[in-house]
Amino acid sequence: MQPFEYQNHLPHASNRTAAFTFPSARKSDHMNEVSIEVPTRISNDRFGTFAASASGWLGSKWAFAGAGLVIVLWAAVGPIFHFSDTWQLVINTGTTIVTFLMVFLIQNTQNRDARAINLKLNELIRAIDKARDQMIDIEKLSDLELDEIQTRYEKIKSECTVRQARSNSAGREASPEN
Repeated sequence: MQPFEYQNHLPHASNRTAAFTFPSARKSDHMNEVSIEVPTRISNDRFGTFAASASGWLGSKWAFAGAGLVIVLWAAVGPIFHFSDTWQLVINTGTTIVTFLMVFLIQNTQNRDARAINLKLNELIRAIDKARDQMIDIEKLSDLELDEIQTRYEKIKSECTVRQARSNSAGREASPEN
C-alpha cells in the first residue's frame, strides 16, 4: 500500500465523499491502518470558488497590465477634464472600491491556503516517527503558549550550535596541520 491512498466514492453527485487510508504513523504499528472518510463539497461554497478564481486571475500579469492601462487612460484624459476635482475623484473612488473588495478576496484565499498548509504539516508530523504529536494544531494555541514553544526551540537551537562549535574546535585540534 502507498503511504497515502486516495479513493473518491461518488454514489451520486449530491453526496460526494473522499476516503483516505493512511498507514499507522508509528513503525511499531505498521500493520494497522487509519481510514478517514471526508465529505467533499462540489460547489456549495460559491464565494470560495469565486475568490479562488478571482484572486488567481487578478494576480496575473494580464490583470496588472490592465490596471496599468486604466491608469494610463485616466492620465491621458486628464487634460480633457482640465485635471478637475471630479477627474481625480473618479480614480480615487475606483481604486478605493477595488482595494476594499480585494482585501476580502485575498483574505479568503490566504485563510484557505494557510489551513491547507497546516493540515499538510499536521499529516507530516503524524507520519514521522520522531516528531512530537503535540505539535499538531499548535496554530490554535494562544500567543503566550506559542512564545513558550518558540523559546524552547530557540534553546534547542542554541544548544545545538554550542555542540557544533565544540565538535568543530575538537576536530581542528585533532587534525594535523600541514
